[in-house]
Order: sequence, then structure tokens, then C-alpha cells
Amino acid sequence: MSKRKTVINELKFEFKGIILVGIALYILLSLINEPQGSYVLPEERIGFIGSFFIKSITSIAGDGKTFIPLYILYIGISIMYKRANLNKKRITVIGILITTLLTIFHLNLPIEAIETFAKSVQNGFIGSGGGVIGGFFSWLLLITLGLVGAYLLIFSIWISSLLYLTNTSLKQVTLKVLNLLKNVTKGLKEQLVNFVFTTEDESEEVIPKKVQKKNIEEKTNKENKIEEPLIISHFENEDNCKEENLIKENIKKERKKNNEINSKELGNNKEDISIVRVNEGLKDGDFNLPNVNMLEKTIKSKTGLNQRDINDNIMVLQKTLESFGVKGKVVQVSCGPAITRYEFQPAPGVKVSKIVNLADDISLSLASADVRIEAPIPGKAAIGIEVPNKEVSTVGFREVIESEEFKQSRSYLSVALGKDIAGKSIVTSLEKMPHLLIAGSTGSGKSVCMNALINSILFKAKPSEVKFIMIDPKMVELTTYNGIPHLITPVVTDPKKAASALRWAVHEMETRYEKFASSGVKDITRYNENIGNHEEGEFMPYIVVLIDELADLMMIAPADVEDAICRLAQMARAAGIHLVIATQRPSVDVITGIIKANVPSRIAFAVSSQIDSRTILDMGGAEKLLGRGDMLFYPTGLPKPTRLQGVYVSDKDVVKIVDFLKEQDNPEYLEEITNQEIKNVKIKEDDDNDELIPEATKLFIENGQASISLLQRRFRIGYNRAARIIDIMEVKGIVGKHEGSKARQVLITVNDYERIYGKY
Repeated sequence: MSKRKTVINELKFEFKGIILVGIALYILLSLINEPQGSYVLPEERIGFIGSFFIKSITSIAGDGKTFIPLYILYIGISIMYKRANLNKKRITVIGILITTLLTIFHLNLPIEAIETFAKSVQNGFIGSGGGVIGGFFSWLLLITLGLVGAYLLIFSIWISSLLYLTNTSLKQVTLKVLNLLKNVTKGLKEQLVNFVFTTEDESEEVIPKKVQKKNIEEKTNKENKIEEPLIISHFENEDNCKEENLIKENIKKERKKNNEINSKELGNNKEDISIVRVNEGLKDGDFNLPNVNMLEKTIKSKTGLNQRDINDNIMVLQKTLESFGVKGKVVQVSCGPAITRYEFQPAPGVKVSKIVNLADDISLSLASADVRIEAPIPGKAAIGIEVPNKEVSTVGFREVIESEEFKQSRSYLSVALGKDIAGKSIVTSLEKMPHLLIAGSTGSGKSVCMNALINSILFKAKPSEVKFIMIDPKMVELTTYNGIPHLITPVVTDPKKAASALRWAVHEMETRYEKFASSGVKDITRYNENIGNHEEGEFMPYIVVLIDELADLMMIAPADVEDAICRLAQMARAAGIHLVIATQRPSVDVITGIIKANVPSRIAFAVSSQIDSRTILDMGGAEKLLGRGDMLFYPTGLPKPTRLQGVYVSDKDVVKIVDFLKEQDNPEYLEEITNQEIKNVKIKEDDDNDELIPEATKLFIENGQASISLLQRRFRIGYNRAARIIDIMEVKGIVGKHEGSKARQVLITVNDYERIYGKY
């Protein structure tokens, strides 16, 4: 019955819209057939009603009579398609714009025709200027503000209305215009410099002669003379190195090819986008996402390698390799925010393993710490020798958020990770991972990466689109986010309640799959698309479960935590539930084999040993990282990890975003998420029971631990009965599991006892 009422209500909106559209089209056709140059209309051409409409509209709007049917047409179409979600404010603003246009039409008449109210309205009535509407408002503005004031007021109304209709601010428009002028000037300068150097040098050298320094040529003889490589990018130092690194057309083609390879590998192309926004008409439709202007700008570093430093390093590198019998040449150089990668192409017959074993010797020759060798570079016939820069350039969060890669990503779960070796912004999506493991030593950048992940999603998704469950046993990293509307439970800081939260996530996953089965869909995307097509049901938000320190949870309840994580990792992707797990102790007792097998995507920060690197990535490399956000990103589907410099999110930026979200809405917490044990007790209270269980529970709460021997001594009962009571209490969730010679943990408090058994 309710569904039939809904259909009837929708038909009412369509009927109203069709009537208005029909009237508007009839008036427009009448205006097209109107004889020109005569106010008297022959009714045989447009009919009596058409003649009446034209006379009325001409008197009302004068020369702007065409705007009236167009305005009616817009209202009719809006009613047909928007239905109950009709934006009345937008329609009102458009009406104000039309009124100001009619007023201007009337102000253009001779001043004698509008100097009095009677003359102004009378001229409007006969169809001159802006009609009666224009006549009234023009006379009103003239006597109150004068002619100049009237035009200024109308201009101000136009600007305000256009900004409202386009949903932009004057500041944004000004910044876009300034950026456009800056880019045009920059492009003209580059073309001029390219033209000058192209005409001077028509040879096929990769680097112009201007870059080849005389002092290097004098130091090297013909046998040791090196061939100049491609310098494909200089992160943050383009202004300093532009004239030194002018590259010809073949280099531009190579750069374009490399960018296409990186985009394909990291999955940033539009074809991978599978999440479509279908939440029009949700209850938080007025919710505003954070603005990038609230973020701090990163001060760009002006330090970095120039062409001379790069050539010197290439010469030293090739000499060092030749001294060990490795011949080849450097064919390309990529300057990133933290490292510079020299792409070395070995001569035929040289073993790759021989070059890999020379990492320490290369580090000694270049007087640089932690040289990492990537052999070979995926998709290239070269070996990457990654040398740390003297100073690490900070990659600001705002810088990546403003990048085209982040703007073009339509996924609710978009994550701004950082920049790669070539200085390209890397943006991925949790949906494609679909679960992520983050590990590294203390101070390597894990917490900043977690903040970047959370805030990236907050910039893309409203509370009805993405929900968070945050588990922070350390109580210092994620508690800042308490109170944001995206949370469905306060940040969980008690490790005992963390297992309960994970069990709730498993239950929610199973519930969602039941809904999918009843709706005949396979995943959350198709389910939400059906909801967007006006089917019954509520929009299903994505849920991101964040665990900041897995080691603490594995110490308290390893079996429960591991089981829940594995269950979610195996099945929760299609249900829209995604796991993000971080730990600073990448050992096999924390990151177990079962967890690794079910969490395919990894991010490794700097670790102390190759063993820890193998625990995270199943390969070495993380022990060579520099710290401070230097990471290896290893998503599912890539043959090798990609080295990135992670974005830096300051505490001030996090506080600004959190305060902005708190001001708009309050969170709706679900208490049952962290009260799963209590529910289990209530459900099983009528099962196999013992009259001593309430007293035994009180005894264990008072002592803070539970054991069979304590029951035997206090109640003077035998071992069998005491063991059975302990087993029942374990099933009900009152005490923890058996832990060898240790006493069992008590899982409930005095408040929980009173809720179950009454007064304590």
C-alpha cells in the first residue's frame, strides 16, 4: 500500500511538470509566430489563448518576454525530475536574475520615460523596456539610489547570484584566473627557451651542449667520457634546473610513456573506478566536505641536485661498477623528493645479481647511506640505483589533495599516499586493495600515513557514505577523531573491547550478505545503485576498520583477533568493509602467516633488519629506507613494490578538519559494537547454569582474576564442579580463555554484573 502511495505522489509531480512544460512551449511557439513590428496580433495565427498570453507577457516583461516561458520551462523540468527534492532557492535566485535583466532593459529607456512612477509603469504596460516589472523596479531604484547606484546594485546581485548558482567563491575564481595567467606566462617562457636552444643545437644529443660543463670534460679523458642520460623530472626544483635540463622531443615522448606506465601500474585510470555516487536525497545532503583552503601550504625546498652534481654522480657510479668488471651506462635519471634514481643499463652478458651485490660498494663510492638497488625496474630494461638526496623535500598533504589525480578519483575511499620517484602524485583506493597492512619501526611515518588515509577519505565521503571503526590501544594516535560524524563507535582504546568490535564487523558483514542475497546483487556497489533507482532500502555505507597497533591486541586476545581479522579479510570486500592494520612490531607472532595471506596490500616503512622487511613484504628492501615517510607501497597486482615519499599531515591540519566536521553534525554511536560480550551473556543465561555463577562472578570481579582453585577454596566445592562453572562462564564471556599456568582474565565490570544479575 505504501509503495502505491509513493508511485501516486511521483505521478503528481510529473503531471505538474508536464503541464508547466506544455504552457511554456505553447508560449514560446506563440512568440515565434508573433508578427514583427505590431502590437496587435492576428488571433487566427496563434489563437485567442496565444494572443492573450503574448499580450500579458509583453506587458509584464516587455523586451524580456522570452525569459518568462524559458523560466516556466525550467521550473517544469525541475519538478518532473527533482520531485520532492526541488531546489526552491535556486529557482528563486534565477527569478531574481531575470528581474534584474528586466530592470536594466527599462533603465536603458530615455530618462523622461521613467522619471515618474506613472510614466515608468505605463511605458512598461505597452511593452517597452522591461515591462511592468522593469518599470516598477527601475523607478524604485532611481528614486532611492540614482542611476549609478542602481547599476552598481544590479551588478552586485549578478555576481552574488552567479557565485551561488555555480557553487564557487570569489576567492576561488580569483585564484583560478591568477593561476591561468601564471601558467600562460610560464608556457610562453618555456616555448621561447626551447626555440632558442633548438635553433642553436640541431644534433641528436639528449642534453643540450649548454649543460655539458667544461670542467667535467677536462677532468675525464676519452675512455672515461660518459654519455648524458635523460633527466625526466626534478621534484620541487624545476625552477632551478629548467635551463640546465632542456630536453628535446624524444625525451618528451619518453616521459609521456613513463607516466602512462606508472598510471597503469598504480591503478589511477578512470577505467578502474567502480564506485558511483548515488546518494542524492540522503539525509546529510546539506553536509559540506572539508575545503582544501583550510590546510597549510608546504614551503617548497629550493635545494637539490643540479646537472653538475648528477653528472659527477654518474661518472663515479660508472667508474665504480667498471672497477668490479660491470660495464654499462646510465640511460635515465629521476629526481624525486627523497631519492634520485639512476637507471643503469648493463652491457650484454652482465649478471643482474652481480650488480645487486655491489650496493655497499656503490654507497661507499658516493659517500651516501642506504643505497637501494631495484633489479630490474618493472617494464624497463634497466636497473634502478636509488641514492638518497642530501635533503628530503616534504610532500604536503594539500599538494597531493589539489593534484589532478586526487580530483579525478571519484571513489569514496580515495587515499592520497604521496609522490613517487618521478614526483608524480600517487592516489589509490581502498576498494582496490581491498585491505591494507602498514608496518615499520617507531618514527618511520606509520601514524602520519594513517592520518593521511583517514583525512583523504574525509575529503571525499560524507558520514552516510563511509563509516569508521577506529581501534587505538595506544590511546594517543586516533583519539583526536572522537566526535566526528563518520564514527559509529567512539575510538576503542580497551584491547578487550577491540575483539568485540571486530566480532560486530563480522556480524555486520554476514548481515549485508543476507541483504545482497535477498536483493539479487553481488556487492555493495550494485546494491547502492539499486537504492539510487528508487528501490526500497537504505543506502549502505562503506565501513573502514582501522587498527593502529596490532601487537597490543595480539597480546590480549590473539585467537579472537586473528580469527576476526581473517574472516573479514577473506569475505568483507564485496560487503564494503575494509581493514587497515598498522603495527610497529613486524614479527611473525604479530603478523602471522594467516593474516599475511589474507591482507594482500602492504606498506612498509623503514625497519631495522631484512628479516622484518621479509615479514612485511616477503622480500628485502625496507631496511634500506630512510624514514620520515619513505615507504615501499606494494598493492595487490603489482610484481614489485613502488617507492614513495609519503604525504605529511600536520596535527594542526587534523584538528582543523576534525573541528570542521564536528560543527556540522554529531556522531550516531551504536552501543552494541563494544558490548558484544554482555549480549552473549544475556542470550545464554538460560542455558546450562549453576546457582553459584552469580557469586563466583562477584568473587572474580573483586579479585581481578579467575581460577578453579580460587573457586574450590572459597566455596569448598570439588574440582569437577569448579571446572564446569569456569567453562560455563567462559562460554558466556564472563572470563577469558585458558592461558596455561596464568589465571584467567575477568572480562566484565561491576556495571555489567548489575545489568545481568541485578544489584551487586
